[in-house]
Amino acid sequence: MRSTVRLAAFAAAVLWCAPSTAQVVGSVTPSHPLMTPQALSEAEANFGQCLADLWPQAQRKGISRATYEWVMQSVQPDMSLFKLMDGQPEFERPIWWYVDTLVTESRIRQGREMLALHKATFDAIERQWGVDRYLITAIWGIESNFGTREGMGGRDVVRSTASLACIGRRQTYFRDEFLAAVAILQRGDVPPEHMRGSWAGAFGMTQFMPTGYLRYAVDFDGDGHANLVDSVPDALASTANRFRAEKWMTGQTWGYEVALPAGFNFLLADRSRRMSLAEWSRLGVRRVAGQMFPRPGDQAYLLLPAGAQGPAFLMLGNFRVIMRYNPAEAYALAIGHLADRMRGGGPFVQPWPREAQLLSRNERFELQMLLLGFGYDIGQPDGKIGGKTREALRQVQAQLGLVPDGFPTAEVLGHIKR
Repeated sequence: MRSTVRLAAFAAAVLWCAPSTAQVVGSVTPSHPLMTPQALSEAEANFGQCLADLWPQAQRKGISRATYEWVMQSVQPDMSLFKLMDGQPEFERPIWWYVDTLVTESRIRQGREMLALHKATFDAIERQWGVDRYLITAIWGIESNFGTREGMGGRDVVRSTASLACIGRRQTYFRDEFLAAVAILQRGDVPPEHMRGSWAGAFGMTQFMPTGYLRYAVDFDGDGHANLVDSVPDALASTANRFRAEKWMTGQTWGYEVALPAGFNFLLADRSRRMSLAEWSRLGVRRVAGQMFPRPGDQAYLLLPAGAQGPAFLMLGNFRVIMRYNPAEAYALAIGHLADRMRGGGPFVQPWPREAQLLSRNERFELQMLLLGFGYDIGQPDGKIGGKTREALRQVQAQLGLVPDGFPTAEVLGHIKR
């Protein structure tokens, strides 16, 4: 915890930071230099040369000259992708909207049907990898609506990753994805016309990025090809293989909804503060509906995704494993909750604070700029509220005499600006 001497610097920081924040924020958050209209236009014009320059890397990965030349001649940049890069709903929408949208009665019902239909496959997968079938089914349902063509996405994976490898702000990351997509194409596991997926290049029933596909895809139906687009056994087994490699703990759940005692110290809601469930119990933290923790020695951290007025959760190691699949807490929470609902669990007990006035992206960016000005290490301001931003916000809320729950609302931002 920061020293209380920070309080004196706090007021000075507001005076120092506020004018520059207003100048920087304006009506929109600043654009990355590679995302300005001029930069995008110049990169689009240089697209062919960019692909040509990547040939030595492709050759080192075993891609043939014939395959690569076909890609260079047939692929054109898709400029519509760059409107989508910063608009993922798990970062932009209220968490309750995201969970409500993904965990529906129809998806729960269909998931149970899929579990029954593919019981023999799930039995074999659990024997080999020890990964919970309900988790895999939740991934399958949320990522592609259980493998529908529409759910898997309709964009050409090679074209998308090639465009992102040569244009925009994440070229270094997407160069590896592009070359992996070409390698998959060359390997022949998936017909070229079936290599279609999301705007970012994730494809298949459980939406693997191409590098993940090469690393984790397995042939579980025995036809000689690891095809995560057309083969249910391959898709489900590959997902289990990935989760096992990411250290999924067999027999452990992802987390528990809990009730907090009166007078609880909300500064303990910190992802870096892990304690055993027994220790949390000694602090008065209880599972909802009077249930007991089955494994009191398991380590967990406290997550308040919607602040002190919303549901509270003790998150186990498996929650972090889900977040390696998608780093958004909203996504991981929806996956875990859908798995539990298909297993027979009920809705969350504590209601969401749906009346809260949440911040726009510009306001979230403004909040981060203020916190940065106060001297907190929150990383690069981007308008997305992550763990570092929440930790800094909790410290500031405590200094202002507010409930330090790290939940960024318009009311909290108003207090800070005043």
